[in-house]
Amino acid sequence: MEETIQSSAHTLIEALPYIRKFSGKTVVIKYGGSAMTDEGLRGRIIQDIALLKYVGLRPLLVHGGGPAINAMLQKVGVESRFENGLRITDSATMEITEMVLAGKVNKELVQLLQLHGVDAVGLSGKDGGLLNAVKRDSKNGDLGFVGSIKGVNTRILEVMFENGFVPVIAPVSADQNGTTYNINADDAAVAIASALKAEKLLFLTDVPGILRSVDDPKSRISRVNSSEAYELIRCGTVSGGMVPKVRSAARASEQGVSATHIIDGNMPHALLLELLTSEGVGTLIEAESEGNKEHKE
Repeated sequence: MEETIQSSAHTLIEALPYIRKFSGKTVVIKYGGSAMTDEGLRGRIIQDIALLKYVGLRPLLVHGGGPAINAMLQKVGVESRFENGLRITDSATMEITEMVLAGKVNKELVQLLQLHGVDAVGLSGKDGGLLNAVKRDSKNGDLGFVGSIKGVNTRILEVMFENGFVPVIAPVSADQNGTTYNINADDAAVAIASALKAEKLLFLTDVPGILRSVDDPKSRISRVNSSEAYELIRCGTVSGGMVPKVRSAARASEQGVSATHIIDGNMPHALLLELLTSEGVGTLIEAESEGNKEHKE
């Protein structure tokens, strides 16, 4: 019993300098993958976000919702098609995507935060002109109503933060003519974190970070700069679905985000372990700079 108490005390003391350092700082969390479909994991992630809010950080959640979209499309008999990981989005698919992301998924996450005593507000990129979208170009044909982000208006987010709310963002937006587009959630998280000059951007994925050997979780690389990240892609160490994730992380770090982290959302309380302990549990990617010696800086 005494050992358990001492271990708990040690954990709290270890977290103290990081709580002090990040108090008042903005932390953007991109939430997706299988951690969204497992009710137990989802509950623990929401607990982590609630704790971060209570100890003085400013968390912001950007979420995906692919499985929920797929389920609804199947239910109404609309076929799902993809090109290089991007959903080909016709008008019927776009209507359902907006309904699921900005409606069902977004409001479920808001409600979960509220149940933990955290004031949360669900937004899409349309609200307050948050995300200015344009149709996304593709070398592989027309993707339909898939958009890229042209600009971010952070004013509504600052209003939320100043009044103690956690923004929960669905990656759906519109262009200047009012045409609705589906936005890749990773891209939305990078754009928002960069515009806010966030202290941290964390990608919750299904892998423990960048691995030197894809079959060996113990080969995790704990820290790289953006140039090293691009080199890992070039030499093939980073491959497959991790390539766009690592590129997004490196790009965010080059655009003013202090540090970007890729962590395994399937690990219980991975957010807290990555942010509030000296070792961390994922891969930290930062812009090239000198003098950073601690894992969390």
